[in-house]
Formats: sequence, structure tokens, C-alpha cells
Amino acid sequence: MESAKIEHQPNKFVQFLKNWTLPVAMGFGTIVYLIFAYVPTLDDAATFFGPIFETIFPLFMFFILFFTFCKVDFRKLIPVRWHLWVGIFQVLFVIIVVALILVYKMTGNELILMEAILTCIISPCAAAAPVVTQKLGGKLEQMTAYTFLSNFVTALMIPICFPLIEKDSDITFWSAFLKILYEVCIVLLLPMLLAFIVKHYVKRLHRFIVSIKDLSYYTWGVSLTIVTGTTVKNICHANTTLGFLLVIAASGLILCIIQYAVGRFIGHFFNSVTEASQGLGQKNTAFAIWIAYTYLNPLSSVGPGCYILWQNIINSIEIWHCRRQGNNFTT
Repeated sequence: MESAKIEHQPNKFVQFLKNWTLPVAMGFGTIVYLIFAYVPTLDDAATFFGPIFETIFPLFMFFILFFTFCKVDFRKLIPVRWHLWVGIFQVLFVIIVVALILVYKMTGNELILMEAILTCIISPCAAAAPVVTQKLGGKLEQMTAYTFLSNFVTALMIPICFPLIEKDSDITFWSAFLKILYEVCIVLLLPMLLAFIVKHYVKRLHRFIVSIKDLSYYTWGVSLTIVTGTTVKNICHANTTLGFLLVIAASGLILCIIQYAVGRFIGHFFNSVTEASQGLGQKNTAFAIWIAYTYLNPLSSVGPGCYILWQNIINSIEIWHCRRQGNNFTT
């Protein structure tokens, strides 16, 4: 009996990790950063590992997409009707926020707050959205196709909107457009091209990748640990009051709920609730943090930093609910 109990414990622990990958990843990333930040003897280690994590994070995003695209039927990567309406609402939300900034001539903390909200709206659909969508039983190809469309829409909106609200920012349309377009190509097109080649010409490797259950999902969990640690770092080093940080965090939560809810509302009309909800709600917050640092007030990056926590809490709840209903989709 005792030996049976001992053998059973690891299985329960592994099952717990599988069921709660996202919150465990976020919690672990937070704890690791706080340990390295507040234990003086680890200062040298923190200095050493910091640049390494910054370098390997894009690699994780690359492999997440590569593993996901290996399971894609490329013949089905075509626009569908919900793509149009989700895209329209994203553009409409951006116009509303930019108009409020310009009409009321916002400055100071008001402007920072609105910039934090704007980055969470204008940011494209997350590269990991197809992973979560498939985990929830949604259509992988529709989600992948929208990921591409969303990135190109973002690449057009940022060069137009940001110079309007940050007059001193050194940004022109073509330089910003081409720079963002380059990022899109590296993050999206390259792993897609590699996955296409592997699927059609390196079939043994393709069969091996496809045979590993939830590979892209758990790879994303590791990357979430890294980006959560970065988010906590940005919050801890923010040069402002705790009250204002809480306002930014609360605004991100409200916005996250609104975008997921509007996405679900749109999806009801096209039998694509999961896909439309993820398309509008789940954002590439790592990209959003980058554009906030590059073109806006750096403090506004706390907005997408908090948003990543909220969207992954929502994703965790949805995955838990899906599993509770008896569905166990793989990625």
C-alpha cells in the first residue's frame, strides 16, 4: 500500500502541471525573478542570465509557431467572414482611443494610461493564439490565417497612430512600417515556411513532431515563464506610484474582458466563438511591450505587461472548463 501511494504521487503532480500549465508558468516566472532580484548573492547570476533569456525568448516563439504550423493544413489558410468583423472592431477600438487622446489633449498620467490601453488594442493577435484555440477544440487553420492578417493590420495602424499621440517620437511611416513588417516576417513567415518544407519534404521529422502530444502548448508554457518574469521586472522598476500601477492593471483587466466578450459576440454569428474570442482577446503582448518602449512612454509598457497575466488567466479558465466538459484536445 505504501509503495503504491509513493508511485501515485508523482503522477498526480504531473497531472496537476498538465492541467494548470499557464498559471504554474506565470507563478514560477514571478518567483524566479523575485528571488534573483532580492537575493544579493545572486546578482552576478542575474546579470549573466538576463541577456540569455532575452535572446532565447524569440526562439521559443519561433518553435511554438513551427510546432503549430506542422499540424496546419496549408490549403485551408483562407480568410473567413469573422476575420473581417474582428478586424473592424480592432480598428474601431484603436480609432476611439486615439480620438479621445487628441480631442481631450491628454498629457501626463492620463496619456500614459491611454497609451497602455492603446498598445493592448493595437497589438496583433498572439502567435500562441492558434495553440490555445486548438487546445479548446477550435479551428487551427482559421486562427492561423487571422494571426497573419492581424499582424499586417497592426503594421499599418502603428505608423499612422503613434506619431499623432507622441509628437516628439522619431518615427516615419515607411521606417516604422518596414521595421514592424520585418519583425512579422521573422516571427511568422519563417517558421511557417520551415514547417511547410518539413511537412512535405522531411516527412520522418514531421511525423515525429506531430506525434508528441501538446508539444507547442508546453513550449509556450516555458516562454510564458520568461515573459512573466520580464513583466514583473518592469512593474517593480516602474517610476511611478503604486496607485497608478493598480489603475493601469485594472484598466488592462477591464479591456481584456471586453475584447474577449466582443470576440465571443462576433463569433456567435459565424459558429466560431472560440476562434473570434481568441482572435480579438489574446494579444501578442511581448510585441506590445516592445512598441511601447520604442515609440511611446516606456511606463505604458506596464499595460501590456499586466494584460498578459489577465489573458492567460482567462485562457486557463477556458481550458479548465473545456477539460471539465470532458474535452481533451491536443496541440
